[in-house]
Amino acid sequence: MSGYNDKMNSPGLALILEDHEDARAWLSAAVTAAFPGVELAQCPTLESALSELDRQVPWLAIVDLQLPDGSGLRLIERLSVHRDACTIVVTTVFEDDAHVFAALRAGAQGYLLKDEPQASVVTMLAGIIEGRPALSPKIARRVLDHFHRAAPEVPEASLTEREQDVLALLAKGFTVKKVADLLEISPNTAAGYVKTIYRKLQVSSRAEATLEARRRGLIGDQSL
Repeated sequence: MSGYNDKMNSPGLALILEDHEDARAWLSAAVTAAFPGVELAQCPTLESALSELDRQVPWLAIVDLQLPDGSGLRLIERLSVHRDACTIVVTTVFEDDAHVFAALRAGAQGYLLKDEPQASVVTMLAGIIEGRPALSPKIARRVLDHFHRAAPEVPEASLTEREQDVLALLAKGFTVKKVADLLEISPNTAAGYVKTIYRKLQVSSRAEATLEARRRGLIGDQSL
């Protein structure tokens, strides 16, 4: 885990930024259960957390987003320059895209919802040691859905009419020379078409080209 001391049983400082006393105690108990022997710095305000950071960089920071004196994003941004030494985990009630992705862009490496059972929070925090990000299942799904929605559609490679003719003949088993004869073009020109077709379809063999020709309806199943 980034920020964890060389001796796994001797954790350093864990900073908890949470303005509500009950929630702060709840989170402190979860962190202590996940990392026995941890030293805690409990901060009720952004200002107190920034002051603590001036004294020592924690190996773990548990950060609420909405605070009476500002946004927890300020602390995350300050801590992000220490990502190799500190793991930053947001704990909040906000699960919308605006809050989630603002926190991740600022440098957060985990995002836990406060309505999770404490036992689940303990398990997810403990998983940091093994390299598992501390993400509530709802947040993990939201992140995946976001990137699925954002992924650009890859358009199907467009072949010219002549390239489709060449592909169809090639897929039927004709040699490049025979393709050239049938289309009344030179063998060099036919070879050039084949090279272009392979590049456009991102294939490297006649067998792959034949499958693609069948998928496009250029040849029948009997041609395989």
